[in-house]
Amino acid sequence: MSKGLSIGLGIVLVLIGAVWTTQGLGYLEGSFMTGEKLWTAIGLLSVGSGLALAVTGARKK
Repeated sequence: MSKGLSIGLGIVLVLIGAVWTTQGLGYLEGSFMTGEKLWTAIGLLSVGSGLALAVTGARKK
């Protein structure tokens, strides 16, 4: 996977994970995910995976 693609996908995962986390915590309302702890966990995993992917991509030469 190219450096730019890794960083781009990592950023997208972080943003989506942040939305899912805030919905799961109940801060962002209007969805079936609002207030569901499952979506908080999924969101946090997505944020962590996205950060790892972006950092790994940034370190490629």
